[in-house]
Amino acid sequence: MSDIHDIQTERPRSARKLSPLEACMLHVTTKLDRPITHAALFAEISDPQGFLTLRDALQVAERAGLQAAFGARKLSDFDDSLTPAVLLLAGDRAVVLHRVEKTRCILYDPVVGDGLSEMAPEKLAKAYTGHAILMRPNYREDLTRQSTTEGHWFWSALAASKWSYMQVILAAMLTSVLGLSTSIFSMVVYDRILPNEATESLIALSVGIGIALLFDFGIKTLRASFIDSAGARADLLMGRRIFDQLLNLRLAARSGSTGAMANTLREFESLRDFFTSASLVALVDLPFVVLFIFVIHMIGGPLALIPAIAVPIVLVVGLLVQPFLWRLAKQSHTDGQSKQSVLVETLSGLETIKASGASRFMRARWEEAISKQSTHGAQSRAITQFALNITGLTQQAAQVLIIFYGVFLISEGVTSMGALIASVILTGRCLGPLAQLAQTLTRMNQARTSYRSLNALMNSESERPHDRKWISRPEMEGEITFEDVRFTYPNQLVETLKGISFTIKPGEKVAILGPIGSGKSTVARMLLGLYQPSSGSVRVDGVDIRQIDPGDLRRNIGAALQDPWLISGSLRDNIAIGDLRPDDAAILRAARITGVEAFAARHPAGYDMPLGEKGEGLSGGQKQAICLARSIVASPAILLLDEPTSAMDVQNENEVIRNLGTHMKNATMVIITHRPSLLDLVDRVIVLSEGKVQADGPKSLLQRASSTATPPAVGVKA
Repeated sequence: MSDIHDIQTERPRSARKLSPLEACMLHVTTKLDRPITHAALFAEISDPQGFLTLRDALQVAERAGLQAAFGARKLSDFDDSLTPAVLLLAGDRAVVLHRVEKTRCILYDPVVGDGLSEMAPEKLAKAYTGHAILMRPNYREDLTRQSTTEGHWFWSALAASKWSYMQVILAAMLTSVLGLSTSIFSMVVYDRILPNEATESLIALSVGIGIALLFDFGIKTLRASFIDSAGARADLLMGRRIFDQLLNLRLAARSGSTGAMANTLREFESLRDFFTSASLVALVDLPFVVLFIFVIHMIGGPLALIPAIAVPIVLVVGLLVQPFLWRLAKQSHTDGQSKQSVLVETLSGLETIKASGASRFMRARWEEAISKQSTHGAQSRAITQFALNITGLTQQAAQVLIIFYGVFLISEGVTSMGALIASVILTGRCLGPLAQLAQTLTRMNQARTSYRSLNALMNSESERPHDRKWISRPEMEGEITFEDVRFTYPNQLVETLKGISFTIKPGEKVAILGPIGSGKSTVARMLLGLYQPSSGSVRVDGVDIRQIDPGDLRRNIGAALQDPWLISGSLRDNIAIGDLRPDDAAILRAARITGVEAFAARHPAGYDMPLGEKGEGLSGGQKQAICLARSIVASPAILLLDEPTSAMDVQNENEVIRNLGTHMKNATMVIITHRPSLLDLVDRVIVLSEGKVQADGPKSLLQRASSTATPPAVGVKA
């Protein structure tokens, strides 16, 4: 391991500065009586570098209960109705404009300090880029904040594209009207042009119909672009909200396997595709069937009776198959979840499956899931095809009957040859949208199932409710208190924690010991706020963690849990995700303390060395070292370690222990372990047994408590 004597012992946490835009957003939300915590601000950041973007800023404003808009605005346009506003300046700077006067501008400049300052209008205009973020309180949301509308995540995203959908409807009206041109053209040619041999009129009509067809082509192209535009906007809005809900989902509210959850998220594509596909166009065209029947009546008289009968037949068939398609859509969704569960389980445990010879077992489960899905899929396709066949038969029969009936009407002088030809064409246009009705209804049922699955996810309990106001605690001292904490895991009958109580002072180093199933790892999860106690309270610095923004809480707790988790990316990425915007010095410091530097220095790419999914290709000890570096890169107030060195060799473990003891002196340290070597870091031990505190005291307590709480084998998870 590299020498680290030149690295400062503690990187000051106050060094984490806000960007100008971030500071301005915090300032404006406070001034508009919609204050947000640092954690709520950071939670909206989507930039990989950890900086708030303009799109993120608008999202922050929305989450704070503000209406926000970004756009161009002259400095002279600002009055009291538009302030406070965030002005974007050259050089990635931002200020909050409070008031514009003749000789001065009153503003908040995060570079200057926390108070308001003055600047000459000429000087501000020179630096101002001409773009600003305008915000105002959303008073309507205040009235409805306590009663969130079900499905708001979906319908509000569609509402954001309402103009695009209005354009789609308008385009459908125009194409329907233009669609009449070919039938009118045919009627005029047969009734007027042919009998009179009016060639010049034929040429004029042909030019006119050609122009109409070009317009029809252009409008249909625009209609497709409108639908694509609406789909892209829905992708951005709904996709982000769904993934945010997944990240903020309480673990206790999670239902189903990982594969089932992944399948639910995949349903978003089915839902989005329905609103951006030909199915939506078919639904939009459906009401104009009445228009075609009316036009047939105008030009063909009694001939309109045939499509007027055919249309209800097709609609009735479509409605009759609906219950069957809906039931099969739900079954297919369940089958898809089962198949996805088997697939994810197999991929995540492929190495173990091969090593233990479990391939036969997993293959049987996979084939069973495939068989069920194939059966229900075949039934759904059979019903859909039956409806399509009925629709096709009705369409062909209607055209034959209209010709049959038209011949008699022509012989009686009721209608003309041209009117008959036009009526046949219009009947085809009339029944055309209905020909896709069965497929449209099938897709609609799939979209309906997808919506229900996603809506259940979006209505699940979240760690960050939209209307919750948190205590802002960006910095913590590190005192931990468990007071009569009881907890039972979901769907379990036996309590895991049975009224445990203890207090850990700031800077204290404590080990939590106990046999398997004693509740040690559960204590770690409770401290991180991953689960909430059934009764009692968990407090940090005297504040119940349920009052603290989860982002603030976990930013102050550096956690290295028992199962090391790595993302696909570079070594640097895997360390850097432990802090919002860590600099190179912080990453190097963490790497040297934990031993990552030793193997990073030997790799040609260094800290850019690529890591596969779950750190494939690294040893267990290397994975633990990276996770440990991630936990300390932000110099947290609390360090929570669950068997952090169980896969390391003795030499590396001893160096890590020595470095942690030297360079994390000020942090409160909670270590869950069975390895005696890690006890060199602590002054106190807490022994758990069957969910209760069996003993609590100095390290010498171990010898006295060994008869009641003998540490089990290394690596066993509590």
